[in-house]
Amino acid sequence: MDGRGKRRQMTGVVLNSSMDKTARVQVERLAKHKKYKKYIRYRAKYLVHDPENRCESGDRVRIIETRPLSKLKRWRVLEVLGTGK
Repeated sequence: MDGRGKRRQMTGVVLNSSMDKTARVQVERLAKHKKYKKYIRYRAKYLVHDPENRCESGDRVRIIETRPLSKLKRWRVLEVLGTGK
């Protein structure tokens, strides 16, 4: 480990990459309802730091937690897993 502790990682889909060095990523997760035992799909959107502007809309990406980079950016792109086309 690099001394910075365990940082969370998630995979999601790029919704928008029109901003400079920033992409909007939607992450989905499934959780079971306590009473009804039905799986519910939760979605969250994150602003992600993309310094090389390599993300395109529809790409699957892995993001990692990082220090605050701006008012809303706390994640950065670790790798692009697949293209959306």
